[in-house]
Amino acid sequence: MLNTRFAAHFAASIQAKQATLDQGLDALVAATEACAQALQQGGKIMACGNGGSAADAQHFSAELLNRFERERRPLGAIALTTDSSTLTSVANDYDYSQVFSKQIEGLGRGEDLLLAISTSGNSPNVLRAMEAAQQRGIRIVALTGKDGGSMARALGPQDVELRAASSVTARIQEIHILYLHCLCDGIDELIFGDPQ
Repeated sequence: MLNTRFAAHFAASIQAKQATLDQGLDALVAATEACAQALQQGGKIMACGNGGSAADAQHFSAELLNRFERERRPLGAIALTTDSSTLTSVANDYDYSQVFSKQIEGLGRGEDLLLAISTSGNSPNVLRAMEAAQQRGIRIVALTGKDGGSMARALGPQDVELRAASSVTARIQEIHILYLHCLCDGIDELIFGDPQ
């Protein structure tokens, strides 16, 4: 019984990834170029999200600051999800919806890029982060799912949406980590060239 159930999970994941590839390859290239450009101009990538998306933000930041698959210098990245004192201070003194936007107001610069992650595309604190980024001329790469939610509608012409072609949270999260690994690989390729 579990064999059949697990095989169905694999099949659904493969199908969702293929559908995402079919619709999202050009956007993935554009997002990678935007990330590389920000880093080459001396900016950093600020990443945020909640729950599993917070873990993805931290994973991505670690891959840039340390390394992905090749030896190279550290790249500027910060997960806005990790400073518990800041997060709890802002949530306590103001509102949880401002835990990321306040950090962008203090840390963000025009040459930076915001990586905004939400499986639903409707996380209020991620939306507020996007607003703060736009007010500072910071480009946004948004990882979404389902219909893109409010985040898709809030993006400007310079921003890029990477939407997972699924309405199932687990499938969206699986696609998001694939998107992030592609971004890491592509950033390294654009900035450092072929390691061979």
